[in-house]
Amino acid sequence: MNATINLENKHFPVLLNELISIISPLYGGTFIDCTFGQGGYSKKILENKENNIIAIDRDKDVLTSVSSFEKKYKNRFKFYNIKFSQLNKIKIKNNDLKGIIFDLGYSISQIKNSKKGLSFNDKGKLNMRMGINDLSANDLISEMDENNLSKVFKIFGDEKYSKKIAREIVKIRKYKTIKTEDLVQIIDSVKKYQKTKIHNSTKIFQALRILVNKEISELINALINSFHLIPIGGVIAVVTFHSLEDKIVKFFFKHYSEERNSSRYMPNEKVSEKCFKLIHKKPIIPGFKEVNQNPPSRSAKLRYAIKLNQKCNFNDLKEKFKYLTDAEELR
Repeated sequence: MNATINLENKHFPVLLNELISIISPLYGGTFIDCTFGQGGYSKKILENKENNIIAIDRDKDVLTSVSSFEKKYKNRFKFYNIKFSQLNKIKIKNNDLKGIIFDLGYSISQIKNSKKGLSFNDKGKLNMRMGINDLSANDLISEMDENNLSKVFKIFGDEKYSKKIAREIVKIRKYKTIKTEDLVQIIDSVKKYQKTKIHNSTKIFQALRILVNKEISELINALINSFHLIPIGGVIAVVTFHSLEDKIVKFFFKHYSEERNSSRYMPNEKVSEKCFKLIHKKPIIPGFKEVNQNPPSRSAKLRYAIKLNQKCNFNDLKEKFKYLTDAEELR
């Protein structure tokens, strides 16, 4: 699931050395850590006293870590308790922004927090809210109709047994409130004869988490706002952990770093010049040593690009993934 846990339950910022090697030539300015978490990236960047960090996290539970950073780094560190899609609310002094960083995984503290209910090992009321949410997983499992539940499981989880699981949920919720352990049991009952490397509940929990936190539209809007916020020459870097995230980030950087004759989705619109310079077409992935030390990091992919101009039309991005953002509106 998340790349910050290992066998000792210790926090390891994923692909930290690789990320630092990308942004270190830009040192001497401000960097935005869009997923502050336990502050692994921010701490490393702030080791250079010429750097400043603006940190973002929608989760109020990170405020303890934030407090220690504010005391230690004082005016070199500023925190916003907002969603990263709200990057446009941030004001940068002197336009000294050099890089914007996203780590789309979850920290060990978030996964181990049973009140958040991110893990299928938890018990009790379903939740999965990361902060600043409209709905919880309990709301979806209790109220969403069978057809929409099935769609959500299929679209966001690529769950082969989406229809059967949705049907069983609707049947059982008629006489009891479905808690985390009940949902796991339902999934196991449907998939009892399946032998896979991943836990039976992984795909369903991923699908619910994505919908509860609107992770797809959050990411798309954050990427677009990052482009508008960062100056020419600045870097946008993103670490993803599952295929849906990576497809979006890959398209964002690759599509807008190429010369295009016309927009596939908006054929009558003029296409501007390249928006990004792409250094690596393939993602950077953890090496053997990091995966051995921190096994869940094996799913991490780091992509980055350098901004080339001030204007870019992102209609292609929005249209390509409209089926996902539309699915986030299912209720």
